[in-house]
Amino acid sequence: MKVSGFTFIRNAVKYDFPIVEVINSALPIMDEFVVNVGRSEDDTLELIRSISSPKIKIVETVWDDKLRKDGRIFGLQQDIALSHCTGDWAFLLQGDEVVHEDDLPVIHSAMEKYLGQPEVLGLVFRMLHFKGDYWSVDPWMYHKATRIVRNNGKIHSTVDCCDFLTGSSPKMIKSSPTGRLISARIFHYGWVKDSSVLNEKLQFQISRHDGEILSQAEIDRLALIRSQYPNYDILKDYLGSHPRVMRNRIQQAKRFRLRRNRWLNWRFYREVFTHGFKG
Repeated sequence: MKVSGFTFIRNAVKYDFPIVEVINSALPIMDEFVVNVGRSEDDTLELIRSISSPKIKIVETVWDDKLRKDGRIFGLQQDIALSHCTGDWAFLLQGDEVVHEDDLPVIHSAMEKYLGQPEVLGLVFRMLHFKGDYWSVDPWMYHKATRIVRNNGKIHSTVDCCDFLTGSSPKMIKSSPTGRLISARIFHYGWVKDSSVLNEKLQFQISRHDGEILSQAEIDRLALIRSQYPNYDILKDYLGSHPRVMRNRIQQAKRFRLRRNRWLNWRFYREVFTHGFKG
C-alpha cells in the first residue's frame, strides 16, 4: 500500500498558516507528500523547502486571481495537488489542518482495511474547529469531512474544496455510501490567529467566494466582524490534548479573552434554539 499526502498553500507566512506542522503531523505514515505552492508574496516556497524530508514533492503554481466565485480557485488548486499523487490513497491536509499522533495507527489501519474494498472511495474524519485560541472549539461548524480518497482518477474536490465528489454521484463522499467514518480527528486551526492577521486572510477568502456579488466595502465589513470572534463567549471549552507538533505554538499562545460558563450565557441558548445543540 502506497500513501500520498497532499495539500495546497499560498502566503503561509503572511497569513500565519501552520503548514510545517500540518505536513510533519502526517509524514510518518506517508510515502510522499505533494505540496502545491502557489506563487506568494512571502517566503512560503522557502518554508516548504526547509522541511527536511525526501518525501516532500513540491509543485509550483500561479493562481488565477480572476476566479472570485464560490471558492472555485481553492478547489482547483486542491485538485492540482491531488493529480500529482501516485499512491493508492491520497490523504488531504489543508494548510491549517493537523492530525494527532495518537490517531496515526488508526488512520493507517483503516487504509489497510479498506484498500481491497473498491466500493469504499473515501475515509471520513471528525473535525475539531478551534476559534480564537487553542482552548475553544466551535461545535456549530461542520462535524465531519472526507480527508482520504482512493486515488483512482475519478474523484475531485467540491467547488470550494471542503470535501470530495465522484462523477457518478452529486453527494459529497462524507454523506454517501462510498465514505467510511473512522475514529480519527482533524484539528482545524484556521481560526486561531491574531485578529488583524485573520481579518486580512478573511478579506482574501471572502473575495474568492463572493467577490462577484459583494463590493470591497462589504467584503471588508464581513471580514472585520468575523475576525473579532463574535461567538467566542458561547464556544465549547476544549480540555483534551493537541498534536505534539503544535506544542511550540501553544506554549507561546494565550486565551483570546476570559469568558464565563457558556451555560450561564443567554446567547448560548439563543444559538441552541436557532441552530440546535451541537455539543
